Amino acid sequence: MPMIDAYAAAGTFADKHQLAVDLATAVMTIEQVPDIPMFRKNTAAFVHELPADCLSNVDGDSNYVRVQVLTNSRALDRSKQLAVVRQLTDIIAKAAGDPALADRTWVLLTEAPQGGWGISGHANTNDELVSAARAQIAELTKHTPPS
Repeated sequence: MPMIDAYAAAGTFADKHQLAVDLATAVMTIEQVPDIPMFRKNTAAFVHELPADCLSNVDGDSNYVRVQVLTNSRALDRSKQLAVVRQLTDIIAKAAGDPALADRTWVLLTEAPQGGWGISGHANTNDELVSAARAQIAELTKHTPPS
C-alpha cells in the first residue's frame, strides 16, 4: 500500500490528478499486491507544487522533480526497485511533456518499519496487513458467484 509524494516547481504538470493516478497505479502494479479495495483505497500519490524559488540544486536550477515512495518493509525486492524507479521516472517525464526531465527526476525508495504503517488508527505490522488482505479476499470470494 505505497504512498507516493512527487515534488516539483509549480506548472511542471498540466494534469496533476492524472499524474497521481498514474503514479499510484504503477507502484501498486509493480508491488504485485492483490487488486482488492484494501490496496486500491490505500495506495495513493500526492503531487506537491512548490514555488520555483523553493527548490534548487547547487547551480541554482529549479527544474527537478523529487519522488518519494514509501512502502511497508521489504515490499520491493531489487527487480521491483528497479522497475519502480524506471517507470515513475518515465511517468513524470511524460506528464511534464519533457523527455529530458527523466535526467532530472530523483526517485527515493523508503520503507516503513514493522508496525509503522498506520491505517484507521492502528499501527500495522506486515503480518497484520497480510492477514487483513487475506480476510478481505476471503470475504470478496464469498460474495462472488462462481463462473
